[in-house]
Amino acid sequence: MSAQLLRLETAPDLVDRVYRALLDAISSGALAPGERLAQEDIAQRMAVSRQPVLQALRLLKKDGFVHDAPGRGVQVAPLDADWMRKVYQVRGALDALAAQLAAQRRFRIDPKLIERGRRAARGRSVQAMIDADMAFHHAIYLASDNPLIAQSAEQHWVHLRRAMGAVLQSQPQRETLWDEHEAIAQAIADGDARRAVRLSEEHVSQASQALIERLAQLSTPQAQGDRR
Repeated sequence: MSAQLLRLETAPDLVDRVYRALLDAISSGALAPGERLAQEDIAQRMAVSRQPVLQALRLLKKDGFVHDAPGRGVQVAPLDADWMRKVYQVRGALDALAAQLAAQRRFRIDPKLIERGRRAARGRSVQAMIDADMAFHHAIYLASDNPLIAQSAEQHWVHLRRAMGAVLQSQPQRETLWDEHEAIAQAIADGDARRAVRLSEEHVSQASQALIERLAQLSTPQAQGDRR
């Protein structure tokens, strides 16, 4: 396993921290689809015992990020295009509602969130891009003043962050993503709920389409050969 995994200190929430570290590596592409995950190797790299690793892998399997490997052990599961299309449909509805409610309040999204996102887009860290994107959308959920939106969206974002990781490895999406975010933030600040909803729906629709196209590219024989 070639991915760099950070050393973790023992803590009561160690299972969750191992889970998050592995999920970050899967989302950013550091752990690629089909890559085998060995408990012993992970435990050694993170400087933890095998028990929290075993529990974290069980959680990742339950959430669909890893599955049984041929023979024994587990491996990173591929992204399922049809499943992700459904996830984006739900996200689109939640994001549109959040944008509408935030616009009714004329909420001003902190411009530093957009600045942070543009800096991340110019960098090389896919994880930093994912984190910045999530921070922006969660700011809109908060601005909606309806905590049920964020609670409902949370269960889907664990899958969305991986989808974003796949898309953000392509440069064109990085350049346009934050222009779309800025336009949504402006519509919300202007109190234009109709425009905020439309831009949010278009943003999610384009993100879904970009993922489908990216998965199609990765499924070509040439792309598969490049990853070997």
